[in-house]
Amino acid sequence: MDLPRTPVGRSTSLRDPSDTRFTDSDKIEGAGSWEALEWTKIEPVSRSVPQGLQGFLLEAERVIVEGYGVVLVNTDEAGTLFVTNFRLLFLSDGSRNIIALGTIPLATIEKFNKIVMKLPAAPRQTDRSPSRRLLQVIGKDMRIIVFGFRPRTKQRRAVYDALLRCTKPLRIWDLYAFASGPSRFTNSDPKVRLLDEYFRLLGLSSYHASTRMIEDGSFTLSNELWRISSLNSSYTMCPTYPFALLIPRSVSDEELLQASTFRGRCRLPVITWCNRDTGAVLARSAQPLVGIMMNMRSNADEKLVAALCTQIFGSREQRRKLYIADARPRKNALANGAMGGGSESSSNYFQSEIVFFGIDNIHAMRESLVRLRDYLDTHGSASSDGMSSFLRHGGWTWGGGNLSSMSASVSTLGDSGWLIHVQSVLAGSAWIAARVALESASVLVHCSDGWDRTTQLVSLASLLLDPYYRTIKGFQALVEKDWLAFGHPFADRAGMPSLSGSGSMPFELSRQSSTGSFSSSPSRQASGSFTSQAPATSHTQNNYSPIFLQWVDCVSQLLRLYPLAFEFSSGFLVDLLDSILSCRFGNFLCNSEKERQQAGISDSCGCLWAYMADMRALNGGYHVHYNPFYEPSKHNGPLLPPAAALAPTVWPQFHLRWACPMESQAGELEAQCRNMSKRFTELQKAKEETDARVKETTATMESLAAELQNEKVISTSAKELASRASRESAAIKRALQSLGCKVHFSGDGDCTVGIESNPTEIPQKSVYFSSKEESAGTGVSNEKSELSVSVTVLADDVSNNPINRFCESLCPLHTREGGCRWPDAACAQFGSQFVGLKANFDAFDRLSIYDRYFQPE
Repeated sequence: MDLPRTPVGRSTSLRDPSDTRFTDSDKIEGAGSWEALEWTKIEPVSRSVPQGLQGFLLEAERVIVEGYGVVLVNTDEAGTLFVTNFRLLFLSDGSRNIIALGTIPLATIEKFNKIVMKLPAAPRQTDRSPSRRLLQVIGKDMRIIVFGFRPRTKQRRAVYDALLRCTKPLRIWDLYAFASGPSRFTNSDPKVRLLDEYFRLLGLSSYHASTRMIEDGSFTLSNELWRISSLNSSYTMCPTYPFALLIPRSVSDEELLQASTFRGRCRLPVITWCNRDTGAVLARSAQPLVGIMMNMRSNADEKLVAALCTQIFGSREQRRKLYIADARPRKNALANGAMGGGSESSSNYFQSEIVFFGIDNIHAMRESLVRLRDYLDTHGSASSDGMSSFLRHGGWTWGGGNLSSMSASVSTLGDSGWLIHVQSVLAGSAWIAARVALESASVLVHCSDGWDRTTQLVSLASLLLDPYYRTIKGFQALVEKDWLAFGHPFADRAGMPSLSGSGSMPFELSRQSSTGSFSSSPSRQASGSFTSQAPATSHTQNNYSPIFLQWVDCVSQLLRLYPLAFEFSSGFLVDLLDSILSCRFGNFLCNSEKERQQAGISDSCGCLWAYMADMRALNGGYHVHYNPFYEPSKHNGPLLPPAAALAPTVWPQFHLRWACPMESQAGELEAQCRNMSKRFTELQKAKEETDARVKETTATMESLAAELQNEKVISTSAKELASRASRESAAIKRALQSLGCKVHFSGDGDCTVGIESNPTEIPQKSVYFSSKEESAGTGVSNEKSELSVSVTVLADDVSNNPINRFCESLCPLHTREGGCRWPDAACAQFGSQFVGLKANFDAFDRLSIYDRYFQPE
């Protein structure tokens, strides 16, 4: 996510170079030198917040306190420390960038304390030795930050008091999530999404949940085996269960109500996942209230549990086996009997088997993570005291040449117990998934209250069984169903306030002892002495525990084992954890679905899922949240890892990102593959565009070729017409010349024919006219060729002229009686003598002069 994280090597200027708001006295000489810090005596000066900082602040984020000349001891870098209503924000004086290590959301801070470090006195120095004013901040995200402040100033006190007020608000409405509001990351009703997931499990994907369906109670659908019950719609039966429950169809609501009284906190057995093909189910509940004598029973509870074990498909008599998985160690389950709880007896539940997984409680998980964090800070390359593990105590942390000492340092990781706890959860989940997938058995899982270890096991087993949950959309549905709807107390486990008030106890500060160590790690001691100025309190005073973080760690281990089976990447899991720990969004506030509804979370706060979807929309399928190696066809069924493959390792992207920044870049291979895939897609897209252009060009060329062929046909036809006209013209010319006429064709198409009767010329009379034909019945004249014939006659004696006889024999209008059918013709006007003819090629065609008069006999 984009909370305080600034990519390495990325420089974003906070202010213009001309801005001289920070004077030379504001900056520490030597870029954060401790010597300059300790001996520079500058009185604090009140300053306004730099204007450029506004560009880095989130919506509704405001600055409360700022400290100038602060040194981030981890990296020995000087800068300015701001306390806002959302986070601690450290701005480097040198680069004017936000430093990711020194920037942490307030809700992510687990504890903090003031430390005074006495420096050794210099030789021949008689006055008091100088001291460093330090502020240590320990985060829930595995980082330990140390800030150094100027002596004889009150900046550390101001920052410390601001943290006391803001890191642990008394009311839930004082959280930043309510101040920022939903903004553009609006949150749809999570109840609708829960019903959609129930419909998918029942095979009713054609139905789509809606708010109206919830209001009128029409969501109680069913199939042949299971149904959705609205018995808890008002949260009266069980306030920590969702409003809708998936139960066996053969059990009535009255029997459900009776069975709820036999389970801790009324968390009765309900179905959380089912297989429609085999009829096997995965159910969850709280511990049974069997009492100290372990002899209490409930007929309604036994009937409900028996209903989970329907007959095996294809068999009339054989019923499927039931496994009751108790996540606790056996001794813890027996100890709970003294308080009315306990565990089931296999004799009371037909064809059942009780299995204990031996997973420790929330307090053991919390202490284990503390030890792991101290180990990483001690042996990491960037420790909170600014010293590399290779240089501390002459390299003692890596043995100092002593192999036994090196082995002792490595064994410290195992002593933390974190990896052992992760392996226990993984092994238990894999066992459950194997029973459901291989034996078609039903499994009922519970611990004490049924909301911590139970949630870890059933959600991880569902992830192994159902490929849908290994997609981003399915993973969201899984978290919302098993973690949010079924009442995992996120507020208590994160140490945040809730409507129930369990998170309003005083904030835990430091557990530092006065032995002079930077942290609780026994293997690291720096020079000088340390004095803690915070009251020593214990984690056992509250219910804070990294249960959800541990489950996400288990998911990352499966992602490492099956890199082709998950659509999301390790970066997606890291951003999900950062968003939850920061309490920036409302999805994971409060302890139950009922509390979130009472607080109006959906309407008042932003949605984490919408925020992460918006992040992915920026880069499409190449966002860091997507796994570039994902191939769903490779693992389209259940994942059943063998026990030998369940040896976990430290999660580099989360556990090592602060203590070992270089070694935590395990996602570089994914990034390179993602870039190569993006480049390949771009090239493929360019190829497709080129192919499209080639096809378009080919189509254009084919069209032009067709047009050219048409032109050739037209040209050939025109040539044939011209040749025919030329032949007809030559025939006419030869005919006229055979009569003693002089024929002349001009360049513009005119033809002049001269006829002579004797050598003696007489005055000429000429007639020149053009013929126009009208279309039959339309009266529209069609202009034909410009080729015309002009005949000039030299007339002398009309009666004795032989041409007259020729005209009479040639003219088609001449009658046998010597008359003329065309009395208005020019030849008739000149004494019935053939004088002239004006015609075009079409007239010749229609007259068929060649065919009628010049055919050879």
